[in-house]
Amino acid sequence: MSQGITEQGREIAGRVERFVRETVVPFERDPRWGAHGPSEEMVREMRGLAREAGVLTPHILGDGHHLSHRDTAIVLRASGLSPLGPTAVNVAAPDEGNMYLLGKVASPAQKERFLQPLVSGEGRSAFFMTEPAGEGGAGSDPSMMKTTARQDGNHWVISGRKAFITGAEGARVGIIMAKSEEGATMFLVDLPMDSIRIERVLDTIDSSMPGGHAVVNLDDVRVPADQMLGAAGEGFKLAQVRLAPARLTHCMRWLGAATRAQEIAVDYACRREAFGKKLVDHEGVGFMLADNMIDLKQAELMIDWCAGVLDSGDLGTVESSMAKASVSESLFRVADRCVQVMGGTGVTGDTVVEQVFREIRAFRIYDGPTEVHKWSLAKKIKRDHGRTTNA
Repeated sequence: MSQGITEQGREIAGRVERFVRETVVPFERDPRWGAHGPSEEMVREMRGLAREAGVLTPHILGDGHHLSHRDTAIVLRASGLSPLGPTAVNVAAPDEGNMYLLGKVASPAQKERFLQPLVSGEGRSAFFMTEPAGEGGAGSDPSMMKTTARQDGNHWVISGRKAFITGAEGARVGIIMAKSEEGATMFLVDLPMDSIRIERVLDTIDSSMPGGHAVVNLDDVRVPADQMLGAAGEGFKLAQVRLAPARLTHCMRWLGAATRAQEIAVDYACRREAFGKKLVDHEGVGFMLADNMIDLKQAELMIDWCAGVLDSGDLGTVESSMAKASVSESLFRVADRCVQVMGGTGVTGDTVVEQVFREIRAFRIYDGPTEVHKWSLAKKIKRDHGRTTNA
């Protein structure tokens, strides 16, 4: 990895890795981990242990400063060695991205009220942007947003429906994106609220995130004006602050998960015999594990490169699109090969490999499907060509 990684980052990552391997991994057999993520009781228990071990919210230092993106990369990779690790040490989506956004743009009063419960691990959050596809709402194209916000004296009234809202059930803090006359606008809300009603929690292929992914009805939600994040019409601008880092931290966490799957598959292949020799000695198996080794290293280097761009102060919009598309696809290949190497065992719950496979399959869609990122990159290619030919 890059020389930009500090000794402090390595030390924190080492402590997080030990905690995840020794303390969190046993929770993978806990019956409180259900189809919609670990229960609130289980989350509190894991975070209590993380607090005792000094690894809760490890990417935010005691003085409130964040680690560099490069240091964060190795810390979050260590957390991802179990699908439960990010939640246990409080670096999971959407909380990690929401903490980053609030730390950058919230007012002092907003930080005290909405950010501190997240940093302390006492509360979870939800980011309300995506809308139901069947209603023509915002998805990969946020400009299609239908949720509205209208001013009423010293309050704003928000109405609409949201979908795929991760962690809405059980969340304490919400960030709502709605369309005002000035344009897309963000609002902070305390949860739960009677006017924010969870219609249902969707049954999805993944199950690592507390609260699952919900469809939510916003029924004339009244929000005081001082709970607006930034100014009216700045929603998309503020989203850019969150966008690239959040894409990349997904990559960091799932690199850890894919690394763990590879470890399990390698151990299986080096122990299991068939046709007179260890599986790893059959080229068809050994070569898959070798391809995984290559994909994992390429993903690591892509993450480090993009993290370096963010550390330079650049928004990294293009670079994070490249990293997200590349890493999500390469890690899915890794997880798929691990399942294949392990045969029937790979599709059972006897190991966490099957879980990792499902989680990374969803990752190829979350924070922008691969195809959307490639479309965005193709538009840049066309723009750059136009500037060159018109010069």
